[in-house]
Amino acid sequence: GGKMAARLSGGENRLVSLPLSRIRVIMKSSPEVSSINQDALFLTAKATELFVQYLATYSYKHGRGKEKNALTYSDLSHTAEECETFQFLADILPKKILASKYLKMLEKEKRDGEVGEDDEEEEEEDEDET
Repeated sequence: GGKMAARLSGGENRLVSLPLSRIRVIMKSSPEVSSINQDALFLTAKATELFVQYLATYSYKHGRGKEKNALTYSDLSHTAEECETFQFLADILPKKILASKYLKMLEKEKRDGEVGEDDEEEEEEDEDET
């Protein structure tokens, strides 16, 4: 390992706040990965951390979070849906809808073969009221 790996051994592994052991497990879950260089592990962890930070900051700035001084799930799912950069996360951060509304959508789908999204703006009313 290089200088970076050496810096990771002591109390200085706070250069990255994600647990490296978990990142290693996730990386090893890929069949193409046989061994993981310590620098690659560190850089993957750091890149992941910066990405999550960017996603959270973007979602906070562009969501309703500013009004409430909080970051909500709906801010994150809205970002995944609306922002091209984050659209690959749309399946991981789906927009929350009421079960009753989902069942209505399924019924409508059976009737005319496509999912209706006519009144999707009124999601999570309970969260918007203070």
